[in-house]
Amino acid sequence: MTAPISNNEREYLQALESELCRAKEELARLASQQGEAAESLRAAEEFKSRLVACSRDCIKVLDLEGRLLFMNEGGMQVLEICDIGPFLHNSWIDFWEGDDRDAARTAVQTAREGGTGRFVGYFEPRVSRQPRWWDVVVTPIHGAGGAPERLLAVSRDVTHQKKDEAALREALQVNQEIIEGAAEGIIRYDSELRYQLFNPFMERLTGTKSDQVLGRVATEVFPRLGPSGIEAGLKRALEGQVVHLEDVLVPRHSADGHDVWESCTFAPHRDAQGRIVGVIGLVHDVTERHHSEETFRTIVEGTASATGANFFPVLVRSLASALRAHYAYATACGDGVHAKALAFWDRDKFGSHWEFDVTGTPCMKVVRGEVCHYSHGVQELFPHAEFLKQIDAQGYLGVPMLDVNRRVVGHIAVLHDQPMALSQKSIDLVKIFAARAAAELIRQQAEFELHAALEQVRALQKKLEAENVYLQEEITKEHNFEEIVGNSKAIVEALDRVATVAPTDSTVLILGETGCGKELIARAIHSHGSRKHRPLVKVNCGAIPTGLVESELFGHMKGAFTGALERRIGRFELADGGTLFLDEVSELPLDTQVKLLRVLQEHEFEPLGSSRTLRVNVRIIAASNRNLEKAVREGQFRADLYYRLNVLPITAPPLRERRSDIPLLTAFFVERFARQFGKQINGVAQDTMELLSNYDWPGNIRELQNVIERAVVLLQGPVLRLGSDLLPVRNAAPAEEVLCVSSAHSIESAHSTLEQVEKRYILNILEQTSWVIEGDRGAAKILDLHPNTLRSRMKKLGIDRSNTKADVSHATSNPREAAI
Repeated sequence: MTAPISNNEREYLQALESELCRAKEELARLASQQGEAAESLRAAEEFKSRLVACSRDCIKVLDLEGRLLFMNEGGMQVLEICDIGPFLHNSWIDFWEGDDRDAARTAVQTAREGGTGRFVGYFEPRVSRQPRWWDVVVTPIHGAGGAPERLLAVSRDVTHQKKDEAALREALQVNQEIIEGAAEGIIRYDSELRYQLFNPFMERLTGTKSDQVLGRVATEVFPRLGPSGIEAGLKRALEGQVVHLEDVLVPRHSADGHDVWESCTFAPHRDAQGRIVGVIGLVHDVTERHHSEETFRTIVEGTASATGANFFPVLVRSLASALRAHYAYATACGDGVHAKALAFWDRDKFGSHWEFDVTGTPCMKVVRGEVCHYSHGVQELFPHAEFLKQIDAQGYLGVPMLDVNRRVVGHIAVLHDQPMALSQKSIDLVKIFAARAAAELIRQQAEFELHAALEQVRALQKKLEAENVYLQEEITKEHNFEEIVGNSKAIVEALDRVATVAPTDSTVLILGETGCGKELIARAIHSHGSRKHRPLVKVNCGAIPTGLVESELFGHMKGAFTGALERRIGRFELADGGTLFLDEVSELPLDTQVKLLRVLQEHEFEPLGSSRTLRVNVRIIAASNRNLEKAVREGQFRADLYYRLNVLPITAPPLRERRSDIPLLTAFFVERFARQFGKQINGVAQDTMELLSNYDWPGNIRELQNVIERAVVLLQGPVLRLGSDLLPVRNAAPAEEVLCVSSAHSIESAHSTLEQVEKRYILNILEQTSWVIEGDRGAAKILDLHPNTLRSRMKKLGIDRSNTKADVSHATSNPREAAI
């Protein structure tokens, strides 16, 4: 039988039971935590495995000898390895080549000893063979005892970084080459304006090495930077401005102690955060340009107002001054051997002019078109040039003077008794003024030739004037009518009549055949009358269209008829106070004759379209080649007008009634056309004069004038001979049968004027040249005319390519006879 449990024991047991429950709960909690920890560890291990497998880094496990035990999948992909099996347990060190293999061996040894080995090596993927650089880190994997048991090698692709580093190194190299080889100064200052960079250009410019200036304040090294304004520009750049300084003068700043002209640009230099930490400066040496501009200005100012005889003296003085030389001269040399000095500057005065042979002198090459510059030793190069010895020349510059065809016409030389090193710009400036000098020399030569030619022209003009006076005296011996030649009975009677009627103010009617000089008789009446200082207005009544006759004679108002766009002044109004010559008056329409009669009687008329009457004071001279009495009988001319015109009639005799005048006429025309066409004619052949005297001249004076003009045009020698084709067959007399021609061309030429002959000739030449006017094979060249002169003649003669088949026989003849 079990003894009863005491209360104390019962309480103790209850306490133990409670403790047991709590222990179970704790064990359950711990078991739960242990499961969670195991799961976390598993997940972590899985994550780490996945991380290693997927990493783009190449992760490898090596044994202590460097043999490959493991490689992650990401590494296999990067190295383009599909199967790692063949590589396992092989030396990882042997994967590398050259220096990289030694570096890998060293890294493995370092890791085996407990350290960390590292190197950058080159290894190409197995398939693409693309260049790859790898940053490799080898570390030990420690065992439980703390000693290295295996090695971990991690390789990261650093190809981009490697290329960037190479590009950076290349950029730095290029920058350094630019800085060192720049043809301008490159300077870097710190915030205290101490030199941080001073490139070789600045060393050459100032004669100061960079190690003498680096770390020193700019104005301490070069105190004159302050007064020149450069220091102020640097300070403005430190404040953030970009400063440009043009043509700054820094006294005695060059290596040889001369003044330097600089063009500078200063910009703030900033760090990565954008803070201004200094100044970058670019310096251009513009001293040579400044000197060239000064040289150019000196020469230009010296020669700007100089022309003619003063040009070359001023030029050589200005050249010597601008180039700081003691001597300068300019010569004319057209034959390449002999030079004639145009001006010579001798230190401080002009020297005498001289001529010399260029053989054996430095000028020898210059006059052949070469630019010669000897900075020193010119005497030694040309020992036979006495002139060089006389002035003790050391430096020499010779520049040819060329015309537009590159032909040497002279040369310019600048010499100095000290070495004379000139820049290319200075030489180019002298070449510019050599071209100007060549133009001036050519101008002076042309002016001289022009003056000579003008003197010759004046002499010829005086001779021609004397000959003209003599001829006029011969012509006017009988009646003093300058344009009328002849002393036959018929012409003398006509001129007596002219002398009688000229002083009067009466109306005159001149009758005569076509071409017998009616217009010249009218001109003689006008020029010897009281109205000779007023105009002689001519109207060819037969050449005016019927519908325009009244408008031409009396004028019209604007809108008087269709096409009357403005007021037109008629010939009567134009001739007011003078003389109106009505040629071919018989051709006037009858209704116009009525108005003409009114003017003759009342001296008044109304313009067409106007109700206002105009009064005029006009002397009328009429002419006709028709029998007006017959025209009156036939009703073609008003009788009252005929009687009003026939107050003082004059008959112009035909040439067949003046055969004794033919030689003197002929001589007059020969002299006139010889002068017009520039030919020397000594006389007229006797047989030609006989032909002219025996011909009937149905065309009268006008026909004679045309025949002589054609003969002069075609003349080849000094004696005028008339060709058989220049006179037509008009007479039946046996004595004149010698004039007959059989060709159709000769018959046609009998009716041709000179202008018609000229038109046919020009058309023939144009057709031969296919209407080409200019050029070596053009019509102007063949005709020995200027192209513009030929075009003017074509326009006057009505020659147009679009109408080449026009009837040239209708070419207009000269409307004015030269003599009767």
